[in-house]
Amino acid sequence: MSLLTVVVGSAVVLAIAYVTYGRLLAKMFNLDASRPTPAVELRDDIDYQPLKASSLLPQHFSAIAAAGPIVGPIAAGLMFGWLPALIWILIGSIFIGGVHDFTALVASIRHKARSIAEVVNEHVSRLSYLMFLAFIWIALVYIVVAFTDVTAGSFVGAAQEANGNVPGAAIAGSSLLYLILPIVMGLVVRFAKIPMGTAVLCAIPLVVVAILVGKYMPIDLQAWLGLASAGEARKAWSVILLLYCLVAGVVPVWLLLQPRGELGGYFLYAALGIGAIGLIVGGGTIQYPAFRGWSVENATGTQTLFPFLFITIACGACSGFHSLIASGTTSKQLKKETDAKVVGYGTMLLEAMVAIVSLCCVMSFAPGSTELKGDPNQVYAQGIGNFANAIGIPREAAITFALLAFTTFVYDTLDVCTRLGRFIIQELTGMHNWVGKTIGTVLTAGVPIFFMLRHPSDAPPLFRTFWSLFGASNQLLAALTLLGVTVWLWKTKRVWWVWLVVGVPTVWMYTMSVWALSLMTLPKLFGQNRPSFMADPVPYVGLTLLLMALVMLFEAIRVIFFSTPVAPSMPTAKAVA
Repeated sequence: MSLLTVVVGSAVVLAIAYVTYGRLLAKMFNLDASRPTPAVELRDDIDYQPLKASSLLPQHFSAIAAAGPIVGPIAAGLMFGWLPALIWILIGSIFIGGVHDFTALVASIRHKARSIAEVVNEHVSRLSYLMFLAFIWIALVYIVVAFTDVTAGSFVGAAQEANGNVPGAAIAGSSLLYLILPIVMGLVVRFAKIPMGTAVLCAIPLVVVAILVGKYMPIDLQAWLGLASAGEARKAWSVILLLYCLVAGVVPVWLLLQPRGELGGYFLYAALGIGAIGLIVGGGTIQYPAFRGWSVENATGTQTLFPFLFITIACGACSGFHSLIASGTTSKQLKKETDAKVVGYGTMLLEAMVAIVSLCCVMSFAPGSTELKGDPNQVYAQGIGNFANAIGIPREAAITFALLAFTTFVYDTLDVCTRLGRFIIQELTGMHNWVGKTIGTVLTAGVPIFFMLRHPSDAPPLFRTFWSLFGASNQLLAALTLLGVTVWLWKTKRVWWVWLVVGVPTVWMYTMSVWALSLMTLPKLFGQNRPSFMADPVPYVGLTLLLMALVMLFEAIRVIFFSTPVAPSMPTAKAVA
């Protein structure tokens, strides 16, 4: 089978799903373009500002996509084969991930653009609300740990290329140049009053310059600091990235977050477009096995297809992190209710295509190939290099572009996570002044620094240890979001389709994530060689997340079966036949 068949076939399936199931969801939730959204009703041009779908979509896409749909599908494809990964990406994104993102966004706009945690507070209980906030913060910490480590790995060593290699120091140089661009954009838009669209058009050619110039101004920390190994350099880069998070988490959104979101969205489009066009033009046959078995041995032990496939792919099919973006910033900018279909549901399907192109990077190489022996970001860069070379782009430049694109996606995730973590700490402590802002930011970025510094430099990369925990907690967060939406819909609508459209995805995600967390934590905690928290915090954190999730489940069951209906907080829609 050719790679072209997989890509085109997947695109057709996702397009049909958007037109059919997306339309059905819009009908079920009675989306109405004439009904004012919170962005219109509460407009202050600070937090609430209505944007056209064409402007909001790239911002939302760049915020939710990050590195998840690259790392997860590649890791799962390498472990279990490309076919089970492809099936889950398609089914999961259409019937679970897309529904999760769409319903989180609609739930927020039907509650004055409040967060999904506040929806839980209103419709479940105060205890569930507090558990939900604490759960989110812990999950955010592990997102920061996993993504920081894998990005730091891009800045050391080298990505092998046919005629030499692409040094990590060159990627670091290009990354620094790129990071300067959105700051300049923010300043120009703010003080020179230049439209953001114009600033983006001017910045895009400069991104190309950053890619080409990076190799002439490499940042080699191992040589500069006299570090003994690449592992030490990786750790140093991790600390620098987390110090960046400390700053990025408190600076005004107009200076970094918004302009980089605009630029990052087009970066995502370019990465997806180059990969897809290269696959169409270059074709090529699938070399990697479709199925490798029901279990695999790796650095973290034995992992079985059920449940680990579903928590490893993570953002490529479903992500609880998306609900934080949808109900945190996107809902405050949605201009029309009907835009929820393309922004909420459509972007998840678009992210599934990113995941499929990433999976094709694995499929294009034979087992045991040198290109498959690096971290997932390196595998992604090698694959994109091949696809881009098919359309005449030099492979070295394409690898640099792919690694810089990967780093760009992670930048979006890291400072958004730090900012969201700071908000949660402030909410839990009630300190909304500068003291709370400082404490929240330091805790959210400081705890990952603790883990990074304790990790042995000669040990396997930290993200390999934390990715499963990140995936499981992220998927469990999606299950808890769907659980909150299910309670809200059942209390206010009492229609049969609630259980099928939202209830079944809730049960599936809850089962897979709890199953995975149990396998990751209980054998270690109750085995003969129980590790200390300092030596291995994963089982202790996993058990904490499990207990929180169980409390929320019991609270939701109590509300669903032992409470009376309330007045609907969303317009009544006709039952769907």
